[in-house]
Amino acid sequence: MASSALTSKLEADVEIKATPEQFHDMYTSKPHHVHHTCGDKVQGCELLEGEWGNVGSIITWRYVHGGKARVSKQVIEAIDPEKNSITFRVIEGDVLKEYKSFVTSLQASPRSDGSGGSVVHWSLDYEKLHHEIDHPDTLLQLLQDVSKDIDAHLCLAN
Repeated sequence: MASSALTSKLEADVEIKATPEQFHDMYTSKPHHVHHTCGDKVQGCELLEGEWGNVGSIITWRYVHGGKARVSKQVIEAIDPEKNSITFRVIEGDVLKEYKSFVTSLQASPRSDGSGGSVVHWSLDYEKLHHEIDHPDTLLQLLQDVSKDIDAHLCLAN
C-alpha cells in the first residue's frame, strides 16, 4: 500500500546538436570517455565485468553530486541501437543510501522539427526508502548538464 507512493519516475529532455547515434555511442561504447567532456561532474567510468556496450556488463561511475564525490555501480540492463537507448540499474553506491531501487534510461532521437541535432530523453525510475527522501531532481539536472557537456565535446570533434 505505502510502497506505491514511494515509487516514482522523473523525466526530462535535453536538445543537443550531435546526432542520436553519436550521443548513444558515447554512453554505450565509450562511457569511460565521458569524464573528458565534463571532468567537474564525472571523474571516471570503469568497466568491472563484461565488455563496453554489452547488456549485463557492470560499470562504476565516479561523479560529483551536491559538492561531494560519489560512486555508482551499475549493470547495463538494455541497449537498443535502433532506438539509440540504454538502461542502467544501480546495484551499489551512494544512490542506494536513499533509494531502494534506481534505474536510469536515456534515448536519443532526431529532432522532430528537421533542424538537425537530437533530443535526449532521460528517465529516472526509483523507489525511495521512506517518505522523507527527496525526489532525485538534482540528479536529473546533473544528467542534463552532463548531456550538454558531451554535446559540446562531440560538436568540437566534428
